[in-house]
Amino acid sequence: MKKNKRENFGKELILDLYDCDIKIINSRKKLNEFIVKICKVIEMKRYGKPLIPFFGLNNPKTAGYSLVQLIETSCVSGHFSNLYRSAYINIFTCKDFDAHKAADFAKKFFGAKRINKKIIDRV
Repeated sequence: MKKNKRENFGKELILDLYDCDIKIINSRKKLNEFIVKICKVIEMKRYGKPLIPFFGLNNPKTAGYSLVQLIETSCVSGHFSNLYRSAYINIFTCKDFDAHKAADFAKKFFGAKRINKKIIDRV
C-alpha cells in the first residue's frame, strides 16, 4: 500500500542566544517591543496581547521573564535567564517565514554574542 505524501504542517525555529544584554532580557518593555518587531519581521499577525511574567524565583537558573505571544498561525515563546544572560526563543507556525532573517534579528535585538539555531519542518 502506497502512502500519500503529506506537505509540511509548519516550521519551528529554535534559538538559543548567549551573552545577551542583561538590560534587554530583564525588561518587560523591551520584551514587548521584541515581540511586536519579530512578528513584523516574520510577517505574522499577533492574536491578543503577549503574556510576559517574571517568575522562577526559587532557583537562580530559572529566574527571569518568559513570554508567549499567540499568532494567527501558532505562537512565539521565549524564556530568559538573568543568571546566564541567555534567551531561548521558539517560533512555530504553519505559515512559512524566513527563519534566517528572524534569527539574525533576534541576535541583534538581544545583543547576543553567540547563537545556536535549529529549524524543524513539522509534518
